[in-house]
Amino acid sequence: MKNIIKDTIILLVITLVSGVSLGYVFNITKDARANQEDNTKAQAYKTVFPDAKNFAASKIKDFDKINSYISKIDKEAHSNDSDYPNAPINASIDEIVEARDGSGKCIGYVITVTDNEAYGGKITFSVGIGNDKTIYGISFLSINETPGLGMRAKEDSFINQFKNKKIDYVKYSKSGATSENEIDALSGATITTNAVTNGTNAAVYCFDYISNGGGENE
Repeated sequence: MKNIIKDTIILLVITLVSGVSLGYVFNITKDARANQEDNTKAQAYKTVFPDAKNFAASKIKDFDKINSYISKIDKEAHSNDSDYPNAPINASIDEIVEARDGSGKCIGYVITVTDNEAYGGKITFSVGIGNDKTIYGISFLSINETPGLGMRAKEDSFINQFKNKKIDYVKYSKSGATSENEIDALSGATITTNAVTNGTNAAVYCFDYISNGGGENE
């Protein structure tokens, strides 16, 4: 009985010490992690909107309303396009940032989106869209797909397909893109392709929401 009590106390002490230690490490690295995340975002913003001189957080914050709008427009796109291979969008807008020129004028937006149906779970990336609705590019913030398959989404040959497109939505093709709003799917990674195209579409629809004055009263 004494040994059981002794072992229990020792185990309790070890657990308490471990918990305190982990908490201490978490706290002292919190700022470093936050700085790293900020740096990663800043780099992504510049990648997808190279003409911007600076970026500022948008005042539009009602993401629930935006996500509802995205779902509505996506359903309409599927209804109007009989050759639309994408699954329905399952993505959410995380952040909207204004891209500004040297005079402080808003020349477009960087929209960060998370798609929830990637092969590895979720993919988070930023999309740069100019005021004329041109997509300037995409940049991944978080992606954990299969090496050699879905992770090829990070390669320039795939990413560059989204650059300089001025479209209502983008879809993928397994047999070769033949129109402006199509991109070539990653071979053997249709799920990843669908996640990236749907996330991009969510950003485009979010831009439409903003352009149509959806956020003026927020």
